[in-house]
Amino acid sequence: MTDEPANSRSARYFEPDDFRSFGHRSRMSQMGYAPEEYRGKPVIAIINTWSDLNQCHAHFRQRAEDVKRGILQAGGFPVELPAISLSESKVKPTTMLYRNFLAMETEELIRSHPVDGAVLMGGCDKTTPGLLLGATSAGVPAIFMPAGPMLRGNWHGKVLGSGSDAFKYWDERRAGNISDKDWSEMEVGIARSYGVCMTMGTASTMTALADTLGMTLPGASSILAADSNHIRMATATGRRIVEMVHERLTPAKIQTEAAFRNVINVAMAMGCSTNAVIHVIAMARRAGHAIGLEDFDAASRRVPVIANVRPSGDRYLMEDFYYAGGLLGLLTRLTPFLDLDQINASGKSWRESLVGAEIYDDDVIRPLDNPIYSEGALALLKGNLAPRGCVMKPSAASPHLLKHSGPALVFDDYPMLKANIDRDDLDVTPDTVLVLRNAGPLGGPGMPEWGMLPIPKKLVKQGVRDMVRISDARMSGTSYGACILHVSPESYVGGPLALVQTGDIVTVDVPSRSISLDVPEEELARRRAALPQAAPRYERGYGWMFSRHIGQADEGCDFDFLRTDFGAPVSEPVIF
Repeated sequence: MTDEPANSRSARYFEPDDFRSFGHRSRMSQMGYAPEEYRGKPVIAIINTWSDLNQCHAHFRQRAEDVKRGILQAGGFPVELPAISLSESKVKPTTMLYRNFLAMETEELIRSHPVDGAVLMGGCDKTTPGLLLGATSAGVPAIFMPAGPMLRGNWHGKVLGSGSDAFKYWDERRAGNISDKDWSEMEVGIARSYGVCMTMGTASTMTALADTLGMTLPGASSILAADSNHIRMATATGRRIVEMVHERLTPAKIQTEAAFRNVINVAMAMGCSTNAVIHVIAMARRAGHAIGLEDFDAASRRVPVIANVRPSGDRYLMEDFYYAGGLLGLLTRLTPFLDLDQINASGKSWRESLVGAEIYDDDVIRPLDNPIYSEGALALLKGNLAPRGCVMKPSAASPHLLKHSGPALVFDDYPMLKANIDRDDLDVTPDTVLVLRNAGPLGGPGMPEWGMLPIPKKLVKQGVRDMVRISDARMSGTSYGACILHVSPESYVGGPLALVQTGDIVTVDVPSRSISLDVPEEELARRRAALPQAAPRYERGYGWMFSRHIGQADEGCDFDFLRTDFGAPVSEPVIF
């Protein structure tokens, strides 16, 4: 079935013979548009998250023009609508504070304007889930155009991966093994082009998962940002959204529960970012599906990591992944775990979309019987320290730390951590469990990426490069190590992490999926009764609203009032 122009959303604004539509048409004329350019055609919003401070989206000015070209080729009328950009490395205290801001902005941009479909331009970490959350709630046909990974880094003949190698060499610099000259040269060699992190960080994870969900052209997420194929993909995305409008192919028809289960299985096989858990739960629930931590844990026990991409992998980056066959190649290996009857933005099933897909390097995309890690990338732990769960990435941790008991060293907040972690007299050993609290959704605020706590400098100098670290924070998808994250409920609201004291024994057992604080319940009750009331982080503005409506990590950190089950659906705006 195709959409007749007279029944389209844009027609409500431009076609009636009334005073209000006269005003709409006259203002289009004011901008230089002739009636034949837009009347009777699908009007397509291009939601562009470009900014001068977003390095990942530096090419989006041009890509918006490439998308427009495709829309025009297919007989549509493109309109560019800018949205908040959310540069991961620039926005403070954390882009996670503003993911839901972007979601609201996207939803309302689409709903309030005379548009029939939308192209969502994103890629930098929170832009992908933010755009998809908003488009899901808006309900019009939408397609995501991923920014693409940047080129491999290079320094002194060594291949550098963004984030992962920065963390690695920073420890070497702290240990006195990297000179000022080398550090400065590395600074300009590790990020050589526009595009998202070329490790399997949050950006590459989430664009690949958007692809798997079916919200991009099949395989679009793997194309390098600086590759000319990316330009052609952008134009093809523009052409396709016009067809999707005619077909009434909305997110609800693509984002089924089975599609989200495909997403979780692919996430495990890719060695995904821990951030995927929060975002996918929020996206699935916004689409009306009760996906939770248990679904990730079940998948983690079945699906091995086969993408040999850092930080879970030992060698390769997203550029290598693309050349080896990219996401489509990976999906051909995962067919035993996937429902291939689910459709994607092409309008075809994944069974049809994978015809002809190949793998060109079996070391980059491993066979199922030769994985990087025999279980999935993530493990979900529960116990008296995290009654509602916490997340770990065992595929990127030192194996000897997957079963560990040690005394806690507690930091009440990040400034306390920064002030003390490099002290030569810090009472710490390799067996110590570092604990950071008050870094969750409310406590951070916004759940910053502080979860890869630095190894104490005195241990770094001794050659220690990993130890157990626990927090209610997140960590960068490019991070690695035995970091236990997203402890829920968070300490700021009185979760058990708030009760830990330095010297308490903490036990982690990843194979049994448990985490415990070895303190008698009577003592924990005494400490709980003595907890002070947390001071509010904000008393006005967006932060005030965030603080009153944000969910915990295990709920996806969505706003309660944005959930699908909150109130009646929003109707089309009345035009007077």
